[in-house]
Amino acid sequence: MRDELNALVLAGVKRATTGLLDEYTEEDESLEHVGERLALLDNEGLAVATLEITGVEVTAFGEVTWEHAAAEGEGDADLDAWRAVHRRFWSGEGTPVENGTLVVCLAFRVTDGPAVVSSSA
Repeated sequence: MRDELNALVLAGVKRATTGLLDEYTEEDESLEHVGERLALLDNEGLAVATLEITGVEVTAFGEVTWEHAAAEGEGDADLDAWRAVHRRFWSGEGTPVENGTLVVCLAFRVTDGPAVVSSSA
């Protein structure tokens, strides 16, 4: 799946991603911030691009906008389809998601320049 998502990022189709806020807490990680640069990694852990964070929003899963969902660029037909796919994914990972579950919506762009090694998108 990483290869497919990376290809969407590199093609400029994927410009956003969404994560569970609880995962940041569990991993004792800080939220990204606007202007932060992250390395986009391939399956071998090698950097394939540098991403610059252009937006960070914590919101309830049920409040994620179509604008953000569409910017994920994964071909969802509408917001209901996007929600269904994400619920299935996170449930498969052992985390059921309700409308009130807090998520982190990140927007980014591919850029040049140094990056901190991370597996963000």
